Order: sequence, then structure tokens, then C-alpha cells
Amino acid sequence: MNPQVALMLAHFLQLVSAVVFVRVILSWVVRDPANPIVRIVSTLTDPWMRPLSRHLTFGGLDLSPLVVLLLIGMLRRGLLASL
Repeated sequence: MNPQVALMLAHFLQLVSAVVFVRVILSWVVRDPANPIVRIVSTLTDPWMRPLSRHLTFGGLDLSPLVVLLLIGMLRRGLLASL
């Protein structure tokens, strides 16, 4: 893979990680799903988290952000190791 493409993908994955982290923080602080910031962050992260959320929710605890962040971290390490 072209090193510049791998670096761009790694930066994109870092941005996705940051947005997932913001979603986690917002879920603790803001309870209004109609809030514009919550809607934007949810729209950006739902494609990554919704498929996992169906299988990784136990009671009120959703582990999908943790799994998404771990998967993104592994992908980033793999991309950066290929440079």
C-alpha cells in the first residue's frame, strides 16, 4: 500500500476514534437525543457502532464503543506498521 494512503487512513481512523470518544462523553453528560451536537455525533458514529451495539449491550451497559475503539486501534497499528 502506498505510504501516503496508509497515513491518510490512519489519520481518518484517529478522527473516528475521537468522535467515538466524544459520543461516550456526551452519553454521560447530555441526555437529550434531539440536541444538535448529539445528533451529529450519533450520525457519524452509528455506522461503526450500531451493528455491534445489538450484540454487546448488557442491561444498560453498551460495550460497543470499547470494541470499536479497540478495533480501530488495531487497524491503525497495522497501517502504521506497514510504513
